[in-house]
Amino acid sequence: MITVTDTDFQKNFEKYLQAVQKGKEIIILKNGIEIARLISKENTVSLLTDSLVVTLKNDYDESEIKAERAAKYESMD
Repeated sequence: MITVTDTDFQKNFEKYLQAVQKGKEIIILKNGIEIARLISKENTVSLLTDSLVVTLKNDYDESEIKAERAAKYESMD
């Protein structure tokens, strides 16, 4: 992971674009605050998949979902 200021990023765009193509993640700061992250397309898919898995693991209660489905289908009879 590389952290740069917005000014440095603008001045050295090609350098940072090449770093992203090699799999690096670029964090861009403006006035010390993170404003953007630049990652490769391949890493984007991985990042989104990993985020979804973590979200499901934290919010997913199989027994609760089964009970909701059972109640829904029982009320249809």
